[in-house]
Amino acid sequence: MIRRMLLLGLALVAPVGFAQVPGANEVRATTLANGMQIIVWPDHDIPNVALYNWVHAGSRNEAPGITGLAHFFEHMMFNGTSKRAPGEFDQVLEANGARNNAFTSDDVTVYQDWFPRSALETVFELEADRLQNLAFDPKIVESERDVVYSERRLRVDDSHQGRLQEQVQATAFLAHPYGIPTIGWPSDIQSWTIDDLKRFFSTYYAPNNCTLVLVGDVDPDNVIALARKHFEPIPKQEPPRPVKTVEPEQQGERRVAVNADAQTPLIQFAYHGLAGSDPRRPALDLLTRVLTDGDASRLHRSLVEEQKLAISADSYFTAGFDPGLVWFFLSLPAEGDAKQAEAEFTRQIERIIKEGVTKDELARARSQALADFWRGLATIDGKAQALGSFAVLQGGYQKLFDEPRAYDSVTQQDVQKLAAELLRSTNRTVGVLKSPPDASQTKTGGAQ
Repeated sequence: MIRRMLLLGLALVAPVGFAQVPGANEVRATTLANGMQIIVWPDHDIPNVALYNWVHAGSRNEAPGITGLAHFFEHMMFNGTSKRAPGEFDQVLEANGARNNAFTSDDVTVYQDWFPRSALETVFELEADRLQNLAFDPKIVESERDVVYSERRLRVDDSHQGRLQEQVQATAFLAHPYGIPTIGWPSDIQSWTIDDLKRFFSTYYAPNNCTLVLVGDVDPDNVIALARKHFEPIPKQEPPRPVKTVEPEQQGERRVAVNADAQTPLIQFAYHGLAGSDPRRPALDLLTRVLTDGDASRLHRSLVEEQKLAISADSYFTAGFDPGLVWFFLSLPAEGDAKQAEAEFTRQIERIIKEGVTKDELARARSQALADFWRGLATIDGKAQALGSFAVLQGGYQKLFDEPRAYDSVTQQDVQKLAAELLRSTNRTVGVLKSPPDASQTKTGGAQ
């Protein structure tokens, strides 16, 4: 499902003009002797805890030959250590009323635990163990390699949206590793070695490359004491080499065509955007909401309701360590006219660059953004995700507490100026997926 990817999802329903998030003075943050950052936000509404371990490693940290390793470790971290058998991690958590998950992005791999407060030390024991003592059993590696390759087939090779998006992303970036698909290229998935895995793990799964966030019914002093007990003995490592590559400014529109036996033609537009720490991020969020958020948005009204050129118009943008992409997605009706839909999309983008947004549009977008923000903060899970996202990707957790003010300060001029800077045609990559004329005989297709 296409979703807005601010890693916030962020309410309680509070007034739109609410200037500051309460609770900033309750947050405790410390750095252990081995460099691991610990951030704790007490919330005693329910006797539960949400824990997020943000490992600062994603596809951004890969290179040809080892693409997909960050995502692979999302699987491997559940498959045993030198002290615990495969599956024991989950078994112990479940026995203590806990559950877990994980996700990987271009920038980070995040491990999530949700548990009753009584299981806090047990969870710390488990998390410290797999961070320090992960096993590399060749049979497990091969089994998970097959799982990851099957996931790639499901999400990319057998998905029209996924296949097109991978091609567009790889075309949009010429130099920066954001052009690498998070799941990895097929030949790399098939060829990682145990040495590749061990090297990646020792480099990126070091305590000084992790940010541990806890929100819930905990005492910060107790959490920090337990962190010192269980995590601080893990040796720090040399910091990973920084990603120094800066994507060159795009000088002209790029295009990708994918032939597929598709009943629904697809068009994707990817514009180079902003980093997560860029203070203009709220303005970009409001700009994309004006264009695609809800039935009153410009692209929905024009392309879907009025002209029937598309059956849906969606968007999201990535906001990570470095400037990512601003994505727009059009799904067309069967036999839809891709050229006509693209022309209307471009007309609407040029209109917002030339004329800006109205006061009513900006007010509606701001209300939607702040409602989403406050709704997310109604749960300890939403708080943990937001706190970690701001701490790791958006310039410091303290900024979370001023987020409503940041949205309130965005003006019509800010939105128009940003649209003119980012949504120019020379800054975009356009991808089109549709059936070739002889689609009845062509069952697969590739990038043109």
